[in-house]
Amino acid sequence: MENFKVKDITLASKGHLQIEWASKHMPVLNQIKRKFIKEKPLKDLTIGACLHVTKETAVLVDAFLAGGAKVALCGSNPLSTQDDVAAALAEKGVNVFAWRGQTTEEYYWCVEKVIDNKPTITLDDGADLVGTVHSKRTEALSNIKGGTEETTTGVLRLRAMEKNGALKYAIIAVNDAYTKYLFDNRYGTGQSTIDGILRTTNILLAGKNFVICGYGWCSRGIAMRAQGMGANVIVTEVNPLRALEAAMNGLSVMPLTEAAAVGDIFVTATGDINVIRKEHMQKMKDGAILANSGHFNVEINIKDLEELSTSKRNIRPNLEEYTLKDGRKLYLLAEGRLVNLAAAEGHPSEVMDMSFANQALCVEYLAKSDKMLPKVYLVPKEIDETVAKLKLDAMKIRIDELTSEQKEYLATWEMGTI
Repeated sequence: MENFKVKDITLASKGHLQIEWASKHMPVLNQIKRKFIKEKPLKDLTIGACLHVTKETAVLVDAFLAGGAKVALCGSNPLSTQDDVAAALAEKGVNVFAWRGQTTEEYYWCVEKVIDNKPTITLDDGADLVGTVHSKRTEALSNIKGGTEETTTGVLRLRAMEKNGALKYAIIAVNDAYTKYLFDNRYGTGQSTIDGILRTTNILLAGKNFVICGYGWCSRGIAMRAQGMGANVIVTEVNPLRALEAAMNGLSVMPLTEAAAVGDIFVTATGDINVIRKEHMQKMKDGAILANSGHFNVEINIKDLEELSTSKRNIRPNLEEYTLKDGRKLYLLAEGRLVNLAAAEGHPSEVMDMSFANQALCVEYLAKSDKMLPKVYLVPKEIDETVAKLKLDAMKIRIDELTSEQKEYLATWEMGTI
């Protein structure tokens, strides 16, 4: 019996070409895959993954298959699945349950289908899979050895579970690896968010007031790219240290209530709920554009937008026009979901190479480990450094090494001013 559900299996040939293209730009993960082919460290494991079903994710899945694992996969966002890639994975024998344009009910049906495959290790992007296992499907817990989490939002949820004593198995916070958040979150989110906005609107960024809610690593990347394209970047923050950093980086910093009146484009990337609300929308200029780059579609209060509006219509793919009672028009991108994945293709393959290399090596680490306490763990330092070294090798970049004298100097406290 077929154990998958995708939009159209006949799209598989196109999906294989997409995966091939991504693979050519993911040398680190391919090196790990070659190692897995020889050693089969994942033999007899079933990996249950809730990730964005993209061409890059497919390259990660190929590495797991090469390591001897079975894989069950669902999407981690109703609008982020690339249907041709999902079809190609199904054709490879992956138990994939994903298609673009799911309802909430269909989305969680897919999550539960992954759990039906009895995973021994979970991979999550937002902690919906882990959350479902711990709430509705607790019978699956006894079979799970550990898991990983890809996103800031997911790690926050999992740390809250650990603090409350609700977490029942070990999770490695892949998001918190240096070779993940310093590159994926900053360079990946920065480029792909701008890509999603431009594909959807085709507007000129130069000269626009570009408001970014939050100044974490994702927002830093968005600000850098928007500034590079000539936008006037405004940051809103609740954290004084991040606000100070934004100001020191030459950006305007102000409360959102003030930014709302001057902004042309608004992007949320905070991981929190109801960041842009009614009181902000009421101050926005006619024609203001609203987008979200946080994991969940909760950062822009769409209910408030609906209540303020008399009508809405679809202008372009992923672009909805809301007409307010006073005649102003606000434009919402990608239903308030992740604009970089719902309206574009997500992060470039080169940056996902490092993130997914961390995923692959952390799954291997879990497979070889004795039972770990139910906590959220950092990525082991040796894995982080291995990924960095492999990436430098792939880029044909050589670096210096410490001399024995330098190592000795750093290891002692006796030597001071000479």
